[in-house]
Amino acid sequence: MSDSASAVLPLLYLCRHGQTDFNAEGRIQGQLDTPLNALGRVQAKRNGRYLRLMLGDRLAEFDFIASPLARTQETMRILRRECRLAPDDYATDARLVELNFGDWQGHTLAEISASDATVLARRDAAKWTFRPEGAAAESYAMLAERAAPVFLELERPSIIVAHGGITRAFLNLFGGMAPDAAAHARIFQDRILRADKGATEWV
Repeated sequence: MSDSASAVLPLLYLCRHGQTDFNAEGRIQGQLDTPLNALGRVQAKRNGRYLRLMLGDRLAEFDFIASPLARTQETMRILRRECRLAPDDYATDARLVELNFGDWQGHTLAEISASDATVLARRDAAKWTFRPEGAAAESYAMLAERAAPVFLELERPSIIVAHGGITRAFLNLFGGMAPDAAAHARIFQDRILRADKGATEWV
């Protein structure tokens, strides 16, 4: 999808959930439900304070949408408290859940490599289209197809709390980033991706 396509989207702040113990351990979460850790709650507070300082009374103009997983909903509630808004007054959308990593979920890359020494090299060579083992596993290409309608259906300025995979999909679909570059991009947990009129920046 081209940069011009992103220009039709409303102003968007796309926020990844705060850190979990799985993140800290380098353990793949995917669609497993894991809570934030102490640092993750600090990161969520930082992002909420940023939005309150930057947007102030304009926050009333925004729709708030989260992935239904526990770590994203916890992040959203903290963020909304920092914005001085009712913590539970937001929508969820199942299309925003993280990439399903199939049999890899719950494991570290070292554990995965120990069982198949070549699989990580194959993944790195074509990360956008690589699909782990497992009946429900997805590639980033499949995730982008699932998530794209969520963004195209936005009618008002929006604040979305989701996942690293969803952010990578957005960067490819609407941020002009090549597929494999998006798949390898660093996705922050203590900053927010702002998208407006075809331009994206971390804030």
